[in-house]
This record gives sequence, C-alpha cells and structure tokens, in this order.
Amino acid sequence: MKDSLKTDSDNVTLLSADYHRANHLLVTGYSNGSFLLHEMPDFNLIHSLSITEHDILSVTFNCTGEWIALASGRKGQLVVWEWQSESFVLKQQGHVNNMACLTYSPDGLLIATGGDDGRVKLWNVSNGFCFVTFTEHKSGVSAVTFTQSGKAIISASLDGTVRAFDLHRYRNFKTLTTPQPAQFSCLAVDPSGEVVCAGSQDTFDIFVWSLQTGRLLEVLAGHEGPVSGITFSPNEAILVSASWDKTCRVWDVFSGKGSREAITLTADGLTAVFRPDGREFAVATLDGAILFFNPQTSVQTGSIEGRHDLGSGRRDTDLVTAKKLTQTQAFSTLCYTADGENILGAGRSKYICIYNILKQILLKKFEVTCNHSLDGVDDFISRRKITEFGNMALVEERADADEAALALPGAKKGDMSSRSFKPEVRVTSVSFSPTGRAWGAATTEGILIYSLDHSLVFDPYELEQDITPASIRQALEAKDYSKAVMAALRLNEVEITTEIVEKIPLGNIELLCRSLPQVYVERLLGFLGVQLESRPHIQLYMTWITTLLKQHGEMLKERSPSVMALLRTLLKNITLRHKELAKICDHNTYLMQYILAQKDVKHKASKDDEMSGSDVSDSEDILIS
Repeated sequence: MKDSLKTDSDNVTLLSADYHRANHLLVTGYSNGSFLLHEMPDFNLIHSLSITEHDILSVTFNCTGEWIALASGRKGQLVVWEWQSESFVLKQQGHVNNMACLTYSPDGLLIATGGDDGRVKLWNVSNGFCFVTFTEHKSGVSAVTFTQSGKAIISASLDGTVRAFDLHRYRNFKTLTTPQPAQFSCLAVDPSGEVVCAGSQDTFDIFVWSLQTGRLLEVLAGHEGPVSGITFSPNEAILVSASWDKTCRVWDVFSGKGSREAITLTADGLTAVFRPDGREFAVATLDGAILFFNPQTSVQTGSIEGRHDLGSGRRDTDLVTAKKLTQTQAFSTLCYTADGENILGAGRSKYICIYNILKQILLKKFEVTCNHSLDGVDDFISRRKITEFGNMALVEERADADEAALALPGAKKGDMSSRSFKPEVRVTSVSFSPTGRAWGAATTEGILIYSLDHSLVFDPYELEQDITPASIRQALEAKDYSKAVMAALRLNEVEITTEIVEKIPLGNIELLCRSLPQVYVERLLGFLGVQLESRPHIQLYMTWITTLLKQHGEMLKERSPSVMALLRTLLKNITLRHKELAKICDHNTYLMQYILAQKDVKHKASKDDEMSGSDVSDSEDILIS
C-alpha cells in the first residue's frame, strides 16, 4: 500500500478501515491524511486521495457503497466523498481548538461561534451545517455578537482588533483598533448597531468606536483589573461592565458623562448580562454567586448562591479534595431566558444550571457530557491511581511523545513540559434563542443545542375530566368550533390541536378569533408559530395568525415584554417559509422565461428559413429570365 500513498515518510500508519461486502470495496485511512479505495479480492486500486494533513481517524461506507464518510479529529473535519463521480457530497469543518463564545442571531436562524483558532463561524440552526468561516483574526476570538438588524456580526479577539463582517457579501468591512495594542476579552453593541464597545484584559479600559466611521470615540477608564464582561441595555443608553477589581460600573456612554456609579461586588466580577426588557442586570462573581441589580438605582435586588450546583469534577492535576474544589466553582457565562424569568449559568464544570430568578431556586441541571476521556468529568479519582508520589494518570510513557501535542495557536496552553494534552470539560458560553424555544452552549464537546419539543411531552393546561379527544371531535362535528379549539388547547396534544385547526373552515376563522378569550390567544399563537415551520398548509396557518393579530393586537402590545419570544418565533418561521417559497417562485419564473425565450428563438429561426427560401426562389427566377 505504501507505493500507492505517494509519500516519502516511513511514519505513515493505518488508522481506520471499512469494507463494503456487497460491492467488494475496501477503504483505508492513514495518519498523513490520505485514503485509499481498493476493489477486492484482486486488490485493484481505484482511488488514492488526500483530504487533510492530519490523521483520518474514521472511515465508513453508506448502505449502497456510493459514498464514503471520512473524519479527521485534529482538524475537526468531516467529508463525504462520492467515489464514482469524484466529487464532495459534504465538506464540514468545525473549530480546530475549543470554542470560546457563541451567540444567536436576532431571528434565531443562525448561530455564530468564535474559537481559540482565531476563526469566526456561522452555523445554520435548522440543519446544523457551517456555511461560512471568517479567518481574518490572528489570535483567539474572545467574543462575538450580532447587530440588532442581523445584517452584520462583530467579533473581538486577543490580537487587538474588533472586526465587523457583512452577512450579505461575507466580507470583513470594518476593522476597529486602538492607539496602543490591547487584548479584548468582551464585546457589546448598542441596540441601534452604531456604537461598539470592547473591554480589555491588559489595559483595564473600555474602548468605544463608531461602527460607521471606524473612529475611536472614547476610552472609558476606571477599572483597576481586567474587564471581564460588558453589556448594553436593550432600551437605554446604559453600559454595564464587570471587572476583576471587585466592582461593577454603570456608564452613560452617549451623554459623555462617563462612569455614573461603581457598585462594589462580593468578589471578582466574571461576566455581566442585561435582562431582555432592560429593567435588571445580573453579574457573576468569583465566589459562585449571581447578583441582580436595578440599573436605575444600582440597588441589589437579589442573589443566587450556585457554587454547589456546579459540582466538583476532579481533574488529574488537582491536589485538593472534592469538597474543597466546590468552594472554587463559579459561573463564567450567564444568559437570561427570552421572557426574563429564568437565567442560565455555566462555567468550569460539566453542568449547566437554570434558575428561577423570582424564587431564587434551581430548576434543572443539564449534564453536557459523560465522556470520561475528558478531564474533570469524574467527581472522584480512583484510589488505585493515587500513590505516595501523586496521581499515576499523570505519569507518561516515552512512547506518547509521537502522538500527543496539540498545536495551539499563539501560545502553548497548560503544562509546557507535558508531552500529552487532555482536554478539560467546561462550558465557555451559553446563549438563549430570541424565540425562547431553544438555547445553545459552547462546550469542550462542541455546540450543544437544547430545544423544546411539545410533541413528545404531555403538558395539559387547565384540564378537566370531560376534556377528551372524543369530546373535542364531537364538538368539531357539531360545528361548535370555539369550544373545540379551547378544549384542544387545554388538552395540549399536538396531533389533536393540529387536526382541529386544519378542519375549521376558512370562513369561520375570523368570527372564532374575535370571540376567543384572551387567555387562549397566546397559546394558540404559539402553537401556530411552531406548526408553521413544518406543516404544508401555509395559507391556512397565515390566515389564522394574521386574523389573531388583527383582533388581539392591542392586547398583545400591552403585554409586549412577555410575548416578545412568541412574536420572534412567528417572525423566524414566517421568514423561513417565505425564503422557501421565494426560491420556488424564482425557479418557476426563470423556467417560464426560458420556455418563452425558446419559443421566440424557434419563431425567429422559422422566419429566417422562410426568408432564405424566398431569396433562393428569387435568384432562380432571375437565372431563368
């Protein structure tokens, strides 16, 4: 096989293989990024290709044997190759190293991530594919955020630049820098999308730029430690910053007054985040607490002690007990839910916690991984590994030297003398979707998305004994549509509600929506918004939605903070279906134009034939005369 690899190195090893029994094909992957495809049993070479410079850790055929999937762990690359046409069916690559930040787009359709490899990637939420990668940063990306319009994405990096990327042309249209180089650790954009702020971890300042001109407007000084988090109020000209100097500052950025007030924290501030309605902000501190403040009065309104909820995963290098480790846990990333009633928190742990703010209680803990090959997953270290000289898991064999070191960009992380690298489980960023139906987390294992799925959960609302599927269908047959809809919403089974909504005649929708009690309006709108994404009856669902909004728009406007997530879900799914229909309509329009053009070409060709025929007959008449 070595002759087929076309390499001079003697260190190439076979790492993976798969055999397709029906087609008698053998595919093999090697440590130099090459793979070979042979026909068995004669062992005839069909293909010899290289897709990467690193190990191909896994290869497999699909059921028909037409496609070959290849995976490279070190590059985070996944390739599907069609060997007959010699073309790529799929080519995806994640971040080479850990992801440092994550954020949702305003419509909830996209996710942007930044990694230690200096790349900014955009992912499609619906299919999970990365469709564009920006590589302009020269060092790790520490923060990313979308503008409020969703037309641009801003990223901050440790290379001392803040870059703005256009989401239409996919180019870096603005680069923001400082007079003296600074490493940016956090980022915020005002609601208008015109002002960009970034906090520094080495100069302890906050820099303010104009996105349109790229000019540095102001430098906010006052912190005496690294700025760890900044956030803009969604509806006021207020910027809140948290720092390692145990203070949280509230700034009037646009009035030019600078710092309005400094709030003393119980420990170092790690991150800050505003509630979606702008009436509260939260700060995570090093002692494992989440503190809540009123931005107008700067008065603390509540606190949550969460260090014990994060767990005490033991790392191989830890020299203290699990009980002592719990005292060092803290939240490094926070995010409010779309309705502002709950808050997500995570940090150097395998758990993500969600708390109710009003009651200050833990609602649920999400475990992001059970992968015991990661450091910090196990709560206890086996006593068999503990000797008088320390943890035996840290004793490396000399043979590991050829397999280990990961090439990290910029600088080597961890123990400089170590010949191996064991990733540590942690959650670097959490972000809630504006629709309120999903949230994502950037972890050591990759991007994790948690979503609501009511089709698998029986969650009744004000259920009574006489509300059954049979009674609901009887009301529908009796043409008591209002009773059928309300009973279906109270039973809260997706299949029953879908059946009732789709069987009500179009002419009765307006009258039904007008008489529907307000308590059911939000539930019906939420149901319609979710079903619009997958159901084929687009006109029917749009009729329901527009009629409900026309009849109950004023009521919904009064309760705008609580229904904002619902309206974002509607906007997201309507935009999605509009794009799908636009593609079909454009395709049909171009096809009709092509058919009409072909008709004109044929008509013109027949005219040319007639003209040439008449010219020939005229010439013959002249010759005869």
